Parts: sequence; structure tokens; C-alpha cells
Amino acid sequence: MIGRIYRTADGLPAVKTMSAMEKELVDAVRKAAARIEVRAAVDDVYQLLAEAIAIRKPICTASGRCCRFEEFGHRLYLTTMELAKFVADLAAVRSTAPQALGDTSTFSPGRSLPILTNRKSITRVSPTSVDVPAWNGQGCPFQVDGLCGVHEIRPFGCRIFFCDPTSVQWQHDQYERHHSRLRTLHDALCVPYYYVEWRFALKALDLTTALNE
Repeated sequence: MIGRIYRTADGLPAVKTMSAMEKELVDAVRKAAARIEVRAAVDDVYQLLAEAIAIRKPICTASGRCCRFEEFGHRLYLTTMELAKFVADLAAVRSTAPQALGDTSTFSPGRSLPILTNRKSITRVSPTSVDVPAWNGQGCPFQVDGLCGVHEIRPFGCRIFFCDPTSVQWQHDQYERHHSRLRTLHDALCVPYYYVEWRFALKALDLTTALNE
């Protein structure tokens, strides 16, 4: 689940328990999330990707199948800095939630974010809160009724994936290019590099707890 190799002082592979690895991952993500320069660096990568997408214009049918991992037959992996950016953004979204769901006084039409209110309804409002229904452990916990509840703050892998069969090679090339940039940024900003499965990371960071309350 975690793409990180540990080595002892003499260079030999070290054995660490999963709990120890999770603790190190969580510590690295939380520290990185608190750094403005880390979040800004990830923002820059996302912006470059958005520009490339605007030029290529791959087709998205909004079927939601890509978020149903078991059905689609793939998994979402992301880096430490992507996780840090997501954690910080999610906290910001939740901290600015209106006192009562449905209060539209702070809504901004220019920055819409799908807010999941319950399993049967989805309200598209500004990024003020993320309230999602109970998660059954399948697919992405932030998807309900085929739509993403964290679309504007979604990870890199979600941003680059399209069902458009004509853009498969383009997606691969863009992923390699921008992931390489992210990998370099980890070294440049002294952020421990992890490459982890999305739901494993969410559980390690205790971000799925609220989804089941």
C-alpha cells in the first residue's frame, strides 16, 4: 500500500510494521499540510495540468465509473504532497461551513463545489463544507450518486483521468510528466516521499471516520 523503502544505516532494507509506516506517513502529511510553500507547489502543478487539459480537451462523460474502483478495475495512488494539499484544503472547506446546511449567504457562484448532503440528494454550492453519507468501503468515499463531493480539491490522479479512449497515451504522458515534477518537489522541499493508495491514506489520516458517523 505504501510505496516507500526503508533502509538501515548500513544500507540494508529495514523491516517496519505497518502501524509504524502509517504513523510516519501521517506525520509527514500533517507537517507538509502546514507549509504554505508545499501547498503552493502542488497548486502550480495542478495549474500546469489544467492548462494542458484545456489545450487537449479530453472528453469526460461524467459517468462516475472511474471513482468506483472495484467496478472500473483500477486504484488511485497519490504522493505525500498531494495528500498534504488535500488535507489542508478539506480542513479549510469544513472550517468555513455555514452554521446551517442550506444557508446560502456565503455561497459564491464562481467557485462551486458539490456538497453531498445525504445519500439521495446532492446540492451544488460553494466550498463551504463537505458532508458525505456513510461509506461502505467500496469505491471513493467522496462519491455519491455518481458525482464527486470534493471535485475542486481532488488529487492529481483524478484530475488527469478521462474515459476518452483517444486520450489514453496523452494521459499517460501527462501523468509521467507531472508526477515526475511532484517527485522532484518532494526532494526540493524536503518532504518525505510516499506513494500510497487513496483509501488507505484516508483511513490512516482518519478522514473516513466522519464519513461513517
